[in-house]
Parts: sequence; structure tokens; C-alpha cells
Amino acid sequence: SDLTGTLVYNQKTGSFDTKKGPIFSNIILADEINRAPAKVQSALLEAMQEKQVTIGEETFPLDSPFLVLATQNPVEQEGTYPLPEAQVDRFMLKVIVSYPAEAEEREIVKKYMNRDNISVRPVLKKSQLEKLRGLVDQVYIDERVMEYIVSLVFATREPERAKIEKTLIAYGASPRASLYLAQAAKANALLQGRGFVLPEDIRMIGMDVLRHRVIPSYEAEAEGMTSETLVERVFNNVEVP
Repeated sequence: SDLTGTLVYNQKTGSFDTKKGPIFSNIILADEINRAPAKVQSALLEAMQEKQVTIGEETFPLDSPFLVLATQNPVEQEGTYPLPEAQVDRFMLKVIVSYPAEAEEREIVKKYMNRDNISVRPVLKKSQLEKLRGLVDQVYIDERVMEYIVSLVFATREPERAKIEKTLIAYGASPRASLYLAQAAKANALLQGRGFVLPEDIRMIGMDVLRHRVIPSYEAEAEGMTSETLVERVFNNVEVP
């Protein structure tokens, strides 16, 4: 209820009024999402997949655009709840944020010391963002490039296609991986000023799309392999059109 909202009893009318929670926003930041219990993650899962929220007997559609950003702390794991694979699969990208560079950290410290003078400047209007999303849909993707996408994803399910021992991958990528590789590649092409997708677009965003969808086996972990290692081998060994 802290996330989605709840029903509040109105003594004057004798009825229950709906009080919507913070999920009814365009951008949701779930900081250290693995600290949320399973019930909260289940509510978030409905919002991410169905773009709607059910409170009591009513279902409310979420505004567009609706975007969920979530963080996980890789260091301290006590008191956390591992995210189900089905929920992790709903996230289009998994981006690894490493330590900042020296110049970046100096800028962080400088801004923190003068945080009262920081102003927020709008970059896009909501209508402009929706227009850009429409442009992404118009970016051309050739049949051979789509075949390349599917070949990459199938190589995570059938590792021998990428000259990887079958025992090293416990679970390959889901069909969402193919959909998101295509969508992210089209968005990347648009950001590069092109109206068509190249294989380089797929390679550029491929690791972020696949790293949380390829699950290494115990044998792979015993050999010091990570999901990134396996995805890299898939990209190196699957023929580029």
C-alpha cells in the first residue's frame, strides 16, 4: 500500500476513498529494490508488465510514459530479498555503475558543497518524449539484422552455437531479450542520427540487455565465469551479417 496506494474509510460518506500511492508517476526510482519484501515487488511487477495498478476492486491505468529505475547494492546483502527471475526479466537494461573518474568525483564534491545553488533545468517536455518514442518505432531494421538478434538469443539457449559448453549456461535469455535488443538498437540508431539499425547498434547495447538474462551454471561460476563473460563469448562467436 505504501507503493500502490490504499482504500481509506471516509466517515462522512460511510464509503472507502482511493488514495493513490507514489507509483502513479512517470518515473519511479526504486532505490535498493532488493530490500523490498516480496509483496512490494509483486505489486511493482504488475505495474511494470500491465501498466496498471489494482487497489481493492478497481484497476487504474498508469500514465504514459511509465519508467521504472531500480538500483541494487552489490556489496551488502543482509536483510535483502533476491528478485525473482521473472521480475528481473521485466527490466529492459541492467547497467553496471562503477566508481566515478577523478574529474567526475571532484565535480560531485563541488556540487555537494554548493547544493543550495543547484537548479533543475527541464530537458524535454512530456509531449516531446512521446514524439521521440514514436520516431524510434519508425527506425528501419533489416530482416538480416533481425535474424542476427534471434541468433544471439538462441545462442544463449543453445550454447554450442557460440562454441560454448552446454553445461556453462543454466538458463538462456527469454523472448523479451529479442524484443528489447531490437527496440534498444533502434533507439541507439536514432541517438546516432540514423534511421536504420546496424549490427554495431546491437553490439553496443547487447551486454546491457543480456547480462541479467543469461544465468551461468555452477560449473561456470566454479571456473570464475560470469554472465558478462558468457555474453561476450556469444557476441564473439555468432556470425555478424
